[in-house]
Amino acid sequence: MSRFGSLLAVQAALLNGEITCCQLVEYYLDRIQSTRHLNAYVEIWEQEALQKAQELDSRIKVDPSSLGRLFGAVLSIKDTICYQGHYVTASSRILENYLASYSATVVERLLEEGAILIGRTNCDQFGMGSSNENSIYGPVCHPADNTRVSGGSSGGAAVSVATDTCLAAIGSDTGGSVRQPAGFCGLWGFKPSYGQISRHGLIAYASSFDQIGFIGRSAEDLSLLTSICSGPDGLDATVSPQTKALNGSDRKRSKLRLAYFSTAFQASGIDEGVRVVLESWMQDRVDDGHYFEGISFELLPYAVPAYYILTTAEASTNLSRYDGVRYGCRTDSGSSLKELYQFTRSEGFSEEVKRRIMLGTYVLSSGYYDAYYTKAQQVRRLISERVKSILEDYDAVVLPVSPVTAWKIGVKSADPTEMYLSDIFTVLANLCGSPAVAIPIGLHPANGMPIGIQLMGRNLEDLELLEMAQQLYS
Repeated sequence: MSRFGSLLAVQAALLNGEITCCQLVEYYLDRIQSTRHLNAYVEIWEQEALQKAQELDSRIKVDPSSLGRLFGAVLSIKDTICYQGHYVTASSRILENYLASYSATVVERLLEEGAILIGRTNCDQFGMGSSNENSIYGPVCHPADNTRVSGGSSGGAAVSVATDTCLAAIGSDTGGSVRQPAGFCGLWGFKPSYGQISRHGLIAYASSFDQIGFIGRSAEDLSLLTSICSGPDGLDATVSPQTKALNGSDRKRSKLRLAYFSTAFQASGIDEGVRVVLESWMQDRVDDGHYFEGISFELLPYAVPAYYILTTAEASTNLSRYDGVRYGCRTDSGSSLKELYQFTRSEGFSEEVKRRIMLGTYVLSSGYYDAYYTKAQQVRRLISERVKSILEDYDAVVLPVSPVTAWKIGVKSADPTEMYLSDIFTVLANLCGSPAVAIPIGLHPANGMPIGIQLMGRNLEDLELLEMAQQLYS
């Protein structure tokens, strides 16, 4: 159980003198120590966090009006986000002991508003994974059952919030990497629209899919973090100049009109217990007056193949910069430049990262470019257009977060294809660039593990989507 369920509660306690910021940070640090066996953190910034807490306590006493919007917000950041003067490794050997020379735009904006960063969290290497087992620091264990995965790739971020070691976590989402671990751990997880938040300072996996996102305990906290981090950035040309979403909804809906893909809820791969909980949640909302309509989405089976063809293609290009020459680790083996590249990458990248680089290089090769990469881009366009068309008639699309609950550590590791298929319901939002939020809705009737449901909304209407999610959750 969290000591504070929202930032509003934290700030009220600080201003009322019920707790000091130093006491709050010390509480979180104690929680980190008592949950170290889960392996959520790879580094703790204890002294830095306490120093910032002391500064905030002084400002609360002297001039509370000078406080930023995030005073009292203790956050963790994923090990793929740069923070100047701090290590960032993408949980990989090839970036071992690499110190960031600058801070991500998101980090700068959070610090400007008074946030305290308490540490960096474990993740799948370069964000490539669905279980947080693919890390040089070892797997992240689920807090409810230490024999199960936490979800990935932002598994450490989710566990940091679930174990009450911070108020919220900053992660990244390429195909569900924020929403899936949030769903597995019974939390809120939000992937903003592509272009809503600057990616400057986020270590790239697939640049046209990657998006910084947030994991927390309330829609209000996710909305505030999104508002603060959004907006144009001269260091990232992909950020949209539109700011309509930051104003929230311009029209309040008493009842929502929602679409769900019939094939998604009837798929043979979806766990029966998950299906029961999802349908029960939807029926409760129907009883409250909201409207759900099942529609066909014939392109769903093509989402995962298109996603993995395109993301691995981009990864093969993005990760070519890690060659042992410019930065990161360098092998002592090899007698030529070619061997330096070969041995450095062989030793520095994990098997999963190498698998995706090889696949991406293959689909980009001259003999297969049109057969795979071009076709996948065409499928992506068709999916985006179809989803956009659906959202013209409905307020949001409802999807499961995952067809199953958190599985046992090691169960899917030997079968990459089965691991990839677990992303079937989350990759859709990244293919379209749409905002999507995972909402905790209950526990599996047999194994007691958390289950989440997902809402996907119109591009760049992020806060409106979060408002609808809160309305459905209430």
